[in-house]
Amino acid sequence: MAAGARSASSGSADKRRLILDAAIRVFAERGFHQCRVSDVADEAGVAYGLVYHYFRSKEEILNTLFLERWQLMLDAIAEIDRRDLPAREKLAHVAAFIVDSYRHDPNLMKVIIVEVTRSSHSFGARHLGKIREAYDGIARIVERAQREGSFRQDIPADFGALFFYGAIEQLLTGWIFGMLPTTEEEFERAKRLVVEALCSGLELTPTTGRALAR
Repeated sequence: MAAGARSASSGSADKRRLILDAAIRVFAERGFHQCRVSDVADEAGVAYGLVYHYFRSKEEILNTLFLERWQLMLDAIAEIDRRDLPAREKLAHVAAFIVDSYRHDPNLMKVIIVEVTRSSHSFGARHLGKIREAYDGIARIVERAQREGSFRQDIPADFGALFFYGAIEQLLTGWIFGMLPTTEEEFERAKRLVVEALCSGLELTPTTGRALAR
């Protein structure tokens, strides 16, 4: 590729990223349904028409933001699951990835949770299959641990996955709406507690064994 063509391609990618980053700030501050494409253009400092050069609509911008970030999480879950680690440690790594994603980019995580995963009648419904992939990835970790005998088998793996991800989503919601402190100590504490809460209910213990025997 000629130098001029590479420069043009790089410039195009930079402009597209500039628009996406501006959209994150606008959607997080005003809400997706309360803003317009022109608001995104103003935030990005570009002409209104340039946004439509890269995206057909405001909806396509939100879809792009969601799919980019969600795929990173799916890839992280798959990579973590391939490691030769106990299930508890795998879940701890997944929890850390999600919590750190919020820590490093709270506006984007706010947009994804408020405007997509909790929007059951529009974006959430549209991306339900993709959202389900994350739950399925967690369920595979739980199911494998059940087969190996380290997790209880009387709790369905998909229920364990819903519990795990639901707990983390509630933590993110608490941070998004200012109900929980957003300190480094709280982020680290949350990673530990969500895994402890799940695994204490799944792992085989003498107490659990006696309860099941009765």
